[in-house]
Amino acid sequence: MYLTNQTMLTYFIIKGFSEASSLQVPIFLLVLLIYLVTLVGNATILTLVCVNPHLQTPMYFFLCNLSILDISSSTVTLHKILFSFLSGDNTVSVKACMTQMFIFTSLVCNELLILTAMSYDRYVAVCNPLRYTAVMSRRVCGILSCMSWVLGFLESLPHVILISRFTCYKSMEINHFFCDIVPLIKLSCSDTSLSDFLIFICGLFLATFPFILTFIPYVFIIHTIQNMRSQIGKRKAFYTCSSHLTVVILLYVTLVCQYLRPVSMDTMESNKVFSLFNTAAVPLLNPLIYSLKNKDVKSALKRRWFWTTK
Repeated sequence: MYLTNQTMLTYFIIKGFSEASSLQVPIFLLVLLIYLVTLVGNATILTLVCVNPHLQTPMYFFLCNLSILDISSSTVTLHKILFSFLSGDNTVSVKACMTQMFIFTSLVCNELLILTAMSYDRYVAVCNPLRYTAVMSRRVCGILSCMSWVLGFLESLPHVILISRFTCYKSMEINHFFCDIVPLIKLSCSDTSLSDFLIFICGLFLATFPFILTFIPYVFIIHTIQNMRSQIGKRKAFYTCSSHLTVVILLYVTLVCQYLRPVSMDTMESNKVFSLFNTAAVPLLNPLIYSLKNKDVKSALKRRWFWTTK
């Protein structure tokens, strides 16, 4: 039965991961564990940077932005499935659904742009270290951060405006665990050609432009590292960039698998898996990658742990 009047549709039903009752508790516990570890990991990064003056550098300023984005994206997407299990209510109003979709899409765009800014920061640190403090001033870092946040939210706005104007839906049930763009478009029986085109254009823009701006600095970084005579210098430069590069590759691979898969592989079940990895696993892994591969973070964490247990 088609829902042909937008005024009649006041809420959606979030299907979640599985309808099998035997899997509900394990899924809830897994999602809760991932969410709590994500909160603790990213909050630890934020705390360490705030309380350690030697970590208050441009690199860690952008890392704090990344941690805020990770906490926000996990919260905005995973809170509903946790709440649904506890309350038994898996409905979401149309306005709340559109708001969730807008915030999540904006946060993903923001993260791509923040990672681009971080690659520029690493380029200056490795290729022009003598001017690093002057080039990456607080003003420059603030401008790059603000631009990333503003552009991220502006890029997501057209999607929400178009989808909110859909007047026909095949069903009230969203086959997903949160309100994402693709499931809502597939659920609609309105003309989605403009939305599909906009997603393609924005996806192409976000998949190529930030990608190019992120990896071009690494061409110069790798060239500079290869020309270094000191093995210690090479190792230090490599470790300062490897964490960021790992996060970049992880995020882009996840987004490509989630939104740019071939049609033959584009199923809602696989979309759920990649969405869960993007909204839960990536924010969980980011602080682990930076803490395990960064000597400054590990040293600050050891000092803070020593002071609290002394």
